[in-house]
Amino acid sequence: MVSFFDSDLERLLADDVPHGDLTTDQLGLAGASGRMDFRARGPMVAALVEASARLLEIAGARVTLSARSGDPLAAGAEILSAQGPAPALLRGWKVAQTLIEIWAGVASAARDIVEEARAAAPDICVACTRKNTPGTKKFAIAAVEAGGAAMHRLGLSETILVFPEHLAFLPGVTLVEVATRLRRRAPEKKLALEAKNLDEALAAARAGFDLIQAEKFSLADISRLAEALRDLPNRPLLAAAGGVKRDNARAYAEAGADILVTSSPYSAPPKDVAVTFVADCQDFRQSC
Repeated sequence: MVSFFDSDLERLLADDVPHGDLTTDQLGLAGASGRMDFRARGPMVAALVEASARLLEIAGARVTLSARSGDPLAAGAEILSAQGPAPALLRGWKVAQTLIEIWAGVASAARDIVEEARAAAPDICVACTRKNTPGTKKFAIAAVEAGGAAMHRLGLSETILVFPEHLAFLPGVTLVEVATRLRRRAPEKKLALEAKNLDEALAAARAGFDLIQAEKFSLADISRLAEALRDLPNRPLLAAAGGVKRDNARAYAEAGADILVTSSPYSAPPKDVAVTFVADCQDFRQSC
């Protein structure tokens, strides 16, 4: 599970409440207290629940969790309850709500793809790319994991993936030479290459790459490539990438892909979280 520092969450609060809550202050609510409850308006996979709870605690509330990230929730299911001073609740309210809504959308979409793919191939891996909104990587990773998927690459520093764009700067160099150079310089790393067509994919496989990322291959070409790779003594993994989504995940799994690489969960619509407030007193100026 991704760990969030308090500083990560304090930054979100500071962005929304940089100089105090003007409305709450001017209404004179400093002495009021109460409770707010978060519930799912519709079915969803919960995400960023723990981070949202911690954010509310930083804002000054006491939080009780009813769900955890990764939990499938039905409409009306309780997510969390927060108690405390009204200024604390109102300060953290929208940031925490939005955090869950946006990333529950991503987690739910990832879960849909995982379930579709594993209906055909129970051991298949669904991996989400790094094409999330810049600056949101920690949140994206947490949501992807909540949905039961994995991260494809956390960044350029993590894995070796040779693109045609790299090869454009190596005219005349063969894939065997590329693989040899990489193994000599980074012997502990697996080697992956993105192929645009069947010939490129087979050439990379024969050159000794550990993973072939088949970019925008048709289902028929994935099937043909999977069949051809079976005959190799050191069969590389086959990752289908480009255009993978819920509607075709099962078909790509049936075609023989070992990994489905997708960015589609990041464009999923947010889920809807209902938030209700209950004051400790009808009139906070009176003693409860």
